[in-house]
Amino acid sequence: MAYSEFIFDTAETTFEEDVISRSYEIPILVDFWATWCGPCKTLGPILENLAVEYAGSFLLAKVDVDENPGLAVRFGIQGIPSLKAYRGGEIIAELNGAAPENTLRKFIQKIAPSETDNTLLEGYSLLSIRKWQQAEKPLRKVLDDQPNNSTATFGLIRALIAQGKGNSALAYINDFPPGSEIVAAQQLKPLALLFTEIESNPNKHIESDNALNAQYWKSAKLLAQGQYAAGLDGLIEILRSDKNFKDDKPKSVILAIFALLGDDDPLTREYRDELANVLF
Repeated sequence: MAYSEFIFDTAETTFEEDVISRSYEIPILVDFWATWCGPCKTLGPILENLAVEYAGSFLLAKVDVDENPGLAVRFGIQGIPSLKAYRGGEIIAELNGAAPENTLRKFIQKIAPSETDNTLLEGYSLLSIRKWQQAEKPLRKVLDDQPNNSTATFGLIRALIAQGKGNSALAYINDFPPGSEIVAAQQLKPLALLFTEIESNPNKHIESDNALNAQYWKSAKLLAQGQYAAGLDGLIEILRSDKNFKDDKPKSVILAIFALLGDDDPLTREYRDELANVLF
């Protein structure tokens, strides 16, 4: 059978070298099949197309169980088609029986991220260390190819807000694509609105008519400049004086900062406790 460079047949005599040893360099997905197996004839071409699509993120190894019964026994194959994914010499995932393409894609994504997945990971890794401007490039790259990618959109919103670009972030929030991040995106909206006001009038804190209002806008400006601890301190102090100031806007902004930084950020953990102490 003519295969691409990403697909190959393997056998009992070569399995250790073809699959086990090579899986230390790249994930290997092994398809146990047979010529008489109807579901295998459906599954096989889908897997082969995916192997070509992923272009080397994983390799597909084909094992004919009739020609290699020893491998079927060794790996406890009780029915076919049967898929086993190897990485680092170990089986890391299994899938038995026929499966539709969307299920196969999800299975493969667990073992071999696509180029898009890797680009998203790059963007989110930069977000996690607050490299906001650098994170824009990979996130925009994903959106160039997949404009409705909600994960990339949410990441870009975070990157824009963190740079004080509230108006640009609002455009993405208001046109957010369907996806699991839509609630979190809406949680960022108060911060985007606040930074939009700061963009339009950077001296708003000077023009404020009372001390709490001046402190609110000063804190907002600090947050827009990336001085999160100082900005959060200011908002917490406002809440100590007036828990319902500006119809709970300080609280909404603080929660938006938590969403921006992420649950694992040390500031989020620290100030979440402070917020709880003030409010309750």
